[in-house]
Amino acid sequence: MEALNRKEWGFSPRQIAAVFLTHAHIDHCGRIPKLVKDGFRGKIFTTLPTAELVKILLLDSAHIQEMEAEWESRKNRRRGRPDVAPLYTVKEAEDCFPLLEPVAVDERVDLASDLSVCFRNAGHILGSSILEIWCGSETSPHKVVFTGDLGHKHQLIVKDPYHVHRADTLFLESTYGNRNHKSIEESRKELIEAIHYSHQHGEKVMIPAFAVARTQELLFLLGEFFRKGLIPRMPVYLDSPLAIAATSIFRRMREFYDDETLAVVNKGHDPFDFPQLVLSRTAEESMAINLTAGPAIVIAGNGMCTAGRIKHHLKHNLWRKGASLVVVGFQAAGTTGRSIVEGASSVRIFGENIVVRAKVFTIGGFSAHADQKDLLDWLSHLDSPHVRINVIHGEEEISRQFAAVVRQRFGYRTYVPAIGETIHLEAAPPDVGIELKAAERAGRERVSALLRKARALEHLLESAPESVPPEMLEAVEEGISEIERRIDALIQSIG
Repeated sequence: MEALNRKEWGFSPRQIAAVFLTHAHIDHCGRIPKLVKDGFRGKIFTTLPTAELVKILLLDSAHIQEMEAEWESRKNRRRGRPDVAPLYTVKEAEDCFPLLEPVAVDERVDLASDLSVCFRNAGHILGSSILEIWCGSETSPHKVVFTGDLGHKHQLIVKDPYHVHRADTLFLESTYGNRNHKSIEESRKELIEAIHYSHQHGEKVMIPAFAVARTQELLFLLGEFFRKGLIPRMPVYLDSPLAIAATSIFRRMREFYDDETLAVVNKGHDPFDFPQLVLSRTAEESMAINLTAGPAIVIAGNGMCTAGRIKHHLKHNLWRKGASLVVVGFQAAGTTGRSIVEGASSVRIFGENIVVRAKVFTIGGFSAHADQKDLLDWLSHLDSPHVRINVIHGEEEISRQFAAVVRQRFGYRTYVPAIGETIHLEAAPPDVGIELKAAERAGRERVSALLRKARALEHLLESAPESVPPEMLEAVEEGISEIERRIDALIQSIG
């Protein structure tokens, strides 16, 4: 997968007019500096939180690229091989920033006479978006919907995903297309259990977490737990300069909070701060954590245990009985986190085999991704029988399984494209089909109204006083007979 980062684009970046960025996670924005480096000069349209978050993420990514390239180059020099260039540098990441163009959520932006876009809330992380894209002429329009990463319903901090009702082509994520998450309440209880377990044993709770979204959700919950007395008092180390910076951005973006988070703010609390929180910015502060005895909670990146400060905490604590490792996010195949979750008795960290004696808690309810139930619920609001659904953003087998579920449940045409494949937009059905569907809906509404009026008339006749003139009752009966004849004729013509 790493080799794909250096793969040719398959198109000329100079010919791309614009980029639509759904959110700031690195698997969605991580190659933008390379795109700019290779010639892209257009605008990068996105929401304000994403524009702010992507800056710190790309700078961090570039720093890692430079360090890893230097490390590989040193090894190569000893072997007489050429140096390795980083995918992009810090300077090349900074070159992206002037191209960022924040747009308002729910505001349709016209980019050309035949192209417009609207960013809708995806409910995945702060600022995450579903894209509604209208292209083609007025006489032959085509609507493309790209879900980006859809959020889990009732997720912390962010609002629930926006429901799209119409699309000609849909690109639908499928990360958890084959399973459902535990409930958020179950997950809260498991996190509390993990904290009590290690506190009783005088050991540390290690939580590998990505800097954006997952870390802020954990801070939100831990603050709630401390305020309600649900967990014992102990230090909570946020051991990630990137997560500290991301949390500052979250703190400024209150207009994007959901009602629950706003309620915390309105009570005078900072959703991401509490007295027990210790921010570890420097390497020295990070190392001091493992020199400090006693129970503590350590949140560090990265979320899959493949890099970052969490590896040092695993080296020092994974082998300790009484310690706990709380896995709160997706673990990709081949990662250290995935190995631990699948029951590995030991893992290799910094060239050393580390025995897994810590208790492992896998808590799925904190996932920022929609599960199968959420995805199907979101799809149930779509009213486009002709839509073609491209199932993407999932391990191939999971995407295929989910595509089959969608076909069976809704009857939609589904397709699982390969990486690098070009998708040709099919012409939308003629407008007459849309007009007929609207006419059918209007017809059903009129029939419902007619039935309501018939029931009202029935009630009037039953309660009519004896003083009603016979000629009036006769006129009503004649009117009803005429309506019956017309309905019979309509039924015969339709049948």
